Amino acid sequence: MSLESAIQSDLKTAMLAKDEAGLRALRAIKSAILLAKTASASKEIGPDEELRILQKLVKQRLESITIYQTQERDDLARPEQEEVEIISKYLPKMMDETEVRAAVAEAIAQTGASAPSDMGKVMGVVTKQLAGKADNKLVSAIVRELLTS
Repeated sequence: MSLESAIQSDLKTAMLAKDEAGLRALRAIKSAILLAKTASASKEIGPDEELRILQKLVKQRLESITIYQTQERDDLARPEQEEVEIISKYLPKMMDETEVRAAVAEAIAQTGASAPSDMGKVMGVVTKQLAGKADNKLVSAIVRELLTS
C-alpha cells in the first residue's frame, strides 16, 4: 500500500473518530504530497520523495515547537507536538546514537578519512547510507567528534 492510499484510509478513519489532531496531521501530509505531485513533471513521486516530505513536515513542526516554547506558548506547541507524533508513525524507525556511531566509524574506515578536513567525504558516504534513518545533525556531530579525536 502506498503512502498516499494509507493516508487516505487513515484520514477516513480519523474523520469517523472525530480525531482533530489526526485530521490536521493527515491533511497536512496529503496536501504536501499533492503539492509535490503537481510540482513534478511526472505527476508521480517515489517512496524516497515521500520520505523527504514527511521528514520536512516533522522538521517544520519541531522548529515551531521550539519557537512556541521559547515564547512560553504551550497552547500553540501542544497541537504541533500531536501532529509530530502522528506524522512520525509513517516514518521508518530512526537509528539511535550507537547505531549511527557504528555506521560513521565504518564510513571513516571506508573512506580513509583521518582529519576534520575529510568531513565532506565521510558525510557524503554516511548520508547516502543513512538517508531517512538518522537525524543529519546527529550524524554531523558524530562525524566531527570522531574525526577530531
